[in-house]
Amino acid sequence: MDKIKAKYKNLDRLFIKSLLVAVLLFALSLALNYFASAYATARAGAPVGDIILDNIPVFDLDWLFAYGPIIFWAIIAIFLLKEPQTIPFTIKSIALFVVVRSIFVTLTHLGVSPADLPPDFASNFIKRLSYGGDLFFSGHAGMPFLMALVFWHNKYLRIFCIFSAVFFGAIVLMVHMHYSIDVLAAFFITYTIHHLAETFFLEDRKIFYV
Repeated sequence: MDKIKAKYKNLDRLFIKSLLVAVLLFALSLALNYFASAYATARAGAPVGDIILDNIPVFDLDWLFAYGPIIFWAIIAIFLLKEPQTIPFTIKSIALFVVVRSIFVTLTHLGVSPADLPPDFASNFIKRLSYGGDLFFSGHAGMPFLMALVFWHNKYLRIFCIFSAVFFGAIVLMVHMHYSIDVLAAFFITYTIHHLAETFFLEDRKIFYV
């Protein structure tokens, strides 16, 4: 506990400024995501065939789809609070991820089958986060993988994040809430996003390891 307190005492004005910028960028990315998701959903077309979805049933795992990420992000938040110097770069990386994904979801307007929508107990929660038309690429798979790349130096956190990315990728396919291309592409696009973040937010990355 004393070590954690010492880390917070050592934070300077530059850190506070960077943190405020990170929060602002994150807020703006969420606003962009809101409008992009609404746009994509309003123009969503008919569902298309998928080599995986066409060959597996719809599994009743919607509670994992809805609430699993909450548990994941709670664990990440605890780690961030223990290592405050990692917060600005992490938040800015997430904001960049959301911005890039928002651009992608506006480009192609595929629809999911109405029969595959979550049941009532989870649908209200999910609708607060997504309109349903923001399919490409999967945030459920991409976000945990982004955290794996951000915290690659931490062996145990890296393994946990990679496992979570694969696990949530499987879940979104099993509940038929994403196409297989949404999940597969998420890993490749996220890898690029991470490297862009390291270029754009170089100073924040430097203090990340302090």
